[in-house]
Amino acid sequence: MSRPTMRERFYAELGPLLDAEPRTAVVLAVIGASSLREVSARHPERVIDIGIREQAMVGVAGGLALTGIRPIVHTYAPFLVERAYEQVKLDLGHQDVGAVLVSAGASYDASTAGRTHQAPADVTLMSALPGWTVHVPGHADELARMLHRAGRTDDRVYIRTSGQQNAHAHPVDGLLHVVRGGAHTRPLVVAVGPILDTVVEATRDLDVRVAYTSTPHPLDTRGLRTLAGPTPVVAVVEPYLEGTSAPAVAAALADRPSRVAYVGVPRGAELRRYGTPKDHAAAHGLDAAGIHARLKEVVG
Repeated sequence: MSRPTMRERFYAELGPLLDAEPRTAVVLAVIGASSLREVSARHPERVIDIGIREQAMVGVAGGLALTGIRPIVHTYAPFLVERAYEQVKLDLGHQDVGAVLVSAGASYDASTAGRTHQAPADVTLMSALPGWTVHVPGHADELARMLHRAGRTDDRVYIRTSGQQNAHAHPVDGLLHVVRGGAHTRPLVVAVGPILDTVVEATRDLDVRVAYTSTPHPLDTRGLRTLAGPTPVVAVVEPYLEGTSAPAVAAALADRPSRVAYVGVPRGAELRRYGTPKDHAAAHGLDAAGIHARLKEVVG
């Protein structure tokens, strides 16, 4: 029996969450509505399908939040973040109200649908807005824990689901966790979310340590400083726009002579062939072979 995808797990968890938290509501723009028919029948006033109007979807979420409702907002990442960015900025952030934004599609999961359904810059954009926590779960179990925890708060939370996931779940406490240890003199590779297993495979013959986080923003800078050591060599592998974590890493290591590299979707890259997600990962150097080649340049 195959394990559920993150997106399937998200839909499965919404019923129990709405049952347990009476002030929660789900706001959709068609995407996901067919998977929530049973939940919608049970809570018709708390599953709201706006239609294909993503900006209005976020605006409605902002209005609900102002009344004390905890909105959970869901659609594909480019429509949730890029298309509705002004509404996320103003109707949620500027009004100082919270919501849980849960995206599907990640960077290029829906590559066969073309560039309209790809959003490698979403984490960068959300990290630029004040007051947001960004989670990039690496496993469906991590997604479930993040969703239920966020549903009980009033915080502004972005959860990025992906079709790629690791074989095992890891803690979702916002901290860096060592996956492969060793002396502090060895380079440190930080893997974000669902790219971890690929990073472990890519570094099998490299003399490096590997750490994991599912919360790239705010980054666990204290943990990074502890793991990096006094003269760090660090590489951050992030399954979205390359260098997204650079400001946080640079600030954390500002007082130390360091060498830092970022491996992600290259800036300025624009693939005009649809292809599969695996094709895109290979083209961007985010498969095991590509990551190995990039990291070898860093660690020698």
